[in-house]
Amino acid sequence: MGNLDYGVIGNCQTAALISKYGSIDWLCFPEFDSPSLFAKILDNEKGGSFGFEVADDYSVNQSYFRDTNILNTKFISNEGSFEIFDFMPRYKTGKGDDYYLPAEVYRYVRYLSGNPKFRVIYEPAFNYARESAVHTVTNDYIRTSSNISNKNSVYLYSSINLDSIIKKKIITLKNDQFLLLSYNQKLIPTDIERVYLEYSRTKVYWLNWVNRSKKYDKYNKELTRSLLILKLMSFEPTGAVLAALTTSIPESLGDVRNWDYRFCWLRDASMLIETLIAMGHQGAAKGFIFFIKRILKSKGDTFQIMYGINGERTLTEEELPHLEGFLGNRPVRIGNGAYNQKQNDSLGYLMDVIYQYYIYFPGTLDEIEDMWEIVKNISLTVCAEWHNPDMGIWEFRTREQHLVFSKVMCWVTLDRASKIAHFLDKPEFAKEWTKIAGEIHKNVLERGWKEDMQCFSQSYDNNEYDSSILLMEAYGFLHADDEKYIKSVRSLKANLLHNGLMYRYNNEDDFGNPKSAFTICSFWLIRALYVIGEKKEAQTLFEELLSHSNHVGLFSEDLDFETKEQLGNFPQAYSHLALINTVKLFSSEIKRSKFLRP
Repeated sequence: MGNLDYGVIGNCQTAALISKYGSIDWLCFPEFDSPSLFAKILDNEKGGSFGFEVADDYSVNQSYFRDTNILNTKFISNEGSFEIFDFMPRYKTGKGDDYYLPAEVYRYVRYLSGNPKFRVIYEPAFNYARESAVHTVTNDYIRTSSNISNKNSVYLYSSINLDSIIKKKIITLKNDQFLLLSYNQKLIPTDIERVYLEYSRTKVYWLNWVNRSKKYDKYNKELTRSLLILKLMSFEPTGAVLAALTTSIPESLGDVRNWDYRFCWLRDASMLIETLIAMGHQGAAKGFIFFIKRILKSKGDTFQIMYGINGERTLTEEELPHLEGFLGNRPVRIGNGAYNQKQNDSLGYLMDVIYQYYIYFPGTLDEIEDMWEIVKNISLTVCAEWHNPDMGIWEFRTREQHLVFSKVMCWVTLDRASKIAHFLDKPEFAKEWTKIAGEIHKNVLERGWKEDMQCFSQSYDNNEYDSSILLMEAYGFLHADDEKYIKSVRSLKANLLHNGLMYRYNNEDDFGNPKSAFTICSFWLIRALYVIGEKKEAQTLFEELLSHSNHVGLFSEDLDFETKEQLGNFPQAYSHLALINTVKLFSSEIKRSKFLRP
């Protein structure tokens, strides 16, 4: 089993990681960033899990039900076979745009053949395993509560004998069964027919959602899986988007780069929303714009690089020393101290999305005016800050630098802001922002280009290579045929590509030199090679990179240069949005009749 051989289920409220062998090893209830109920992924002994134990002669295969976020795990042996359909309910209620998305996990156990046998392993561990579980068995359910607070509880419903579950007795399967883990007590009876109805409604929702997506003539399977994962990582109640579903999966084994990614970074979320817009899902972008308006309630509000998924501004970081960590890699952290960092690049991505908001789906007059105030606020911030050092896209923790890519994204901010001003017939703002954007552009060309490197450097004050420079073309700062851009792409490839994968940079930072490949940077190189005309090499690198996904097509943040195993928090929005954008490079959109699309 690889490091991150997990499938993911979710419903835009919370999500679960399910191992290749059908064990739920990560689940936070009732929301993505709530304390964990199962965290075996962070401590094999204490973390808690919910799975099935079978004899050693069973083979186990896992895959997604096509075009859905329903996960199927098959258990097959000579004595018999069965399969598990895991899902979290999500579907429209019939009342406008309201969705049914409870904090629930359904495990639909389908009998296939023979006399298969298994034990149910149900071992919750509340609050990141800081609190133990107390079970109370009733006629209808198992109520499991924390030993610290009886109010903190979950309910397990099942057609399997509840006492057999608690005592881990061997169960011989004769017909279809179910297990339903719910954060709340159910008010209506749950039986196998009800479970099948929830399964069918959820399946139809995901099939319809995928059908509304743009299709391409190549790599549709990979593209669709990435789209489904990105959708799953959006938080329906507020419109926030998570960077990843986990915390403290190390960027490299034996290192200390273990962070909590269950938050909404403006950078990651803006890139993700831009990708969903391009794929035909404008509704997700609307939700994110709503989130931005919600966290900026007044003109005086300052911008952070990241927020909690409910708009929280304080994301205090702490370590959990009682957990051994992923594969023994400590520390385990919750919260993220980067929330108060200064990263001048982050507002560029946000302004890029706001620009698309105005172009594609502006709202009512009051909404447009509200957004215009945000545009002015962002622009004023960038005009005042662009010439200052910052910590940048890679979140250096103890040093501020004049990072080239931060300057580029400041240019993006004012370039898009000036376009919005023209759109709204505000020429005085457009003129001022265009002028300052020009100053930034000139400054980067003069101070960022290093002739001896034949490349733009990481910062004005060093001669280090940095993969973020590859994005100069993607954001329109330089054209693909610009000589300095072409030289930069080739220099970056020569200095950062290793074993077919890219470093984000290879100079020392706060924690030493990076040891793993940052997955999105490999996608960036592929795009850059493609646009400068080196299409065959780009295609070869892309095919190789796709082969490094896990068994169900998912990518984490990082890859090991030697083993190609997944590392870092998982699944990573960054990696999957980059995959989608790369597919669009190599493929042609399939135009379908409007009569074929509901």
